[in-house]
Amino acid sequence: MKPPAKRITSADVARAAGVSQTTVSFVLNDKPGQRIPADTRRRVLEAARQLNYRVRGSARTLAAGRSNVVLLALSGMPIGPSVSRFIEHFGSALATRGLTLVTHLVASTARTLEDVSAAVDASAVIGLDPFDEPTAEGLRQAGVDLVLAVGADLSPPQMEVGRLQARHLLDDGHRRIGYALPELPAFRPWAGDRLRGVLEVCAERGVDPAVAQTMGLSGAQAGRDIAAWRSQSVTGVCAFNDEIAIAVLAGLRAHGLTAPDDLAVVGVDDIPVARLAAPPLTTVSFDLAAAGARLAEAVAAGLEGNDVELSMLAPEPHLLVRGSA
Repeated sequence: MKPPAKRITSADVARAAGVSQTTVSFVLNDKPGQRIPADTRRRVLEAARQLNYRVRGSARTLAAGRSNVVLLALSGMPIGPSVSRFIEHFGSALATRGLTLVTHLVASTARTLEDVSAAVDASAVIGLDPFDEPTAEGLRQAGVDLVLAVGADLSPPQMEVGRLQARHLLDDGHRRIGYALPELPAFRPWAGDRLRGVLEVCAERGVDPAVAQTMGLSGAQAGRDIAAWRSQSVTGVCAFNDEIAIAVLAGLRAHGLTAPDDLAVVGVDDIPVARLAAPPLTTVSFDLAAAGARLAEAVAAGLEGNDVELSMLAPEPHLLVRGSA
């Protein structure tokens, strides 16, 4: 078995550059307030590059007084396309501020969040669900500088999502609409709020309440649901998300029907394949990049000891009209 390679240290970089370890630390950690000659800085950086040296997290922690790790705790929330894209944008926005995102699926391990936070030396722990008080206090006692639960503040206005869908269909002349509910129980709270938004608009416009049905992602079930909707004179459907909306389109094809002529369909999320559906999917979209940037800004502010503003985190929904409705 090949022995592990010797780990390159800051002492190796200092010897190669002909400077002290303190100077290496100042240069590689970009220590403010230090006047390092440009030639010295260049020699240190070149030595580090040639030796393939990387500053270890523990060294950065000592230099900065805290680590650069932000731990995102995900508990119970399904990781769909929108959540994945939001996490990607959030991580990228943190990186521009010198912070590193680590995600943790709370339900997938027996380890406590406090143990995981200590293992990665997190300076901030962000939750998309509320923390119970013992967990929040345990994180603070473990040395976490910022404990922040942002689920309610980050969640889009779900009733408005349903309102946008329903208004579009009713403005387009539909007078009997359906709602496609998700099978997954974890999605039900969001789905319930979106459906309430749809029902509210139906009541405002004086039309019958939307016909709600639970829909899976199988073509056979979608076909049965479409037959049931058509038997009740439904001509447009608000789907909980784009995946379910695409299942509706598949069910239409199974019946030899098309959207929007036989049944108009409006999804939610604008997932990448939505524009590739046949026809391209009309959907409700969110500016997830802006939401990720705002949360990263709030985290950075909190780590600097400033007030954290959460009221503007939630991404506003807007309708993208394509070919399905």
